[in-house]
Amino acid sequence: MNAADAVPTMLTVLFAAVVVHALRFGVLARGSGWRRRVDHLLHAAMALVMAAMPWPSVRVLPELPQTFFFAAAALWFPLSAAYPGQRYRPAAAVRRLPYAAGMAAMAWMSHRAATTMHEVPAADLVTAMLALYLLASALRSLTRDMPALRGTSAATDNCLDSKGTYDHFWDGTMALGTAITLLMHH
Repeated sequence: MNAADAVPTMLTVLFAAVVVHALRFGVLARGSGWRRRVDHLLHAAMALVMAAMPWPSVRVLPELPQTFFFAAAALWFPLSAAYPGQRYRPAAAVRRLPYAAGMAAMAWMSHRAATTMHEVPAADLVTAMLALYLLASALRSLTRDMPALRGTSAATDNCLDSKGTYDHFWDGTMALGTAITLLMHH
């Protein structure tokens, strides 16, 4: 492997691991609700497409259907913040925005690949805003369980359970990988 293939190979391995993780929780996890299963299956689809994305000769889906699929997935996360019979809570929708941003970045990358928007300055602004949001989300997810970085002690911190840390790791790595891929395709 040459140096030029190192980053695409690392991204492919990262996203392949996310596919396995998301499928495990989307299909095999018992006791999780239908919304959580759909969330994981959408992440598995996103990670599968992203695992192939660094390699231009490999295409999982044509660009137009991919754009519509991921745009719909981006809407799913904030709109599904309430369960049936529950009141819609804006705070719950805000917590789901990093997932929506990842799906929006996927829709944006496939849209840009299918069109000639590479010359439009507004397209650069959308790419930059998505990348910055994803990088901030990744930083937050990857450091939220590190008390020394937040100025708190582990003894007084209640969010250090292993399940939370595990989930934050996957959320953060997915956001980071998506931001890198978004910038690579720019």
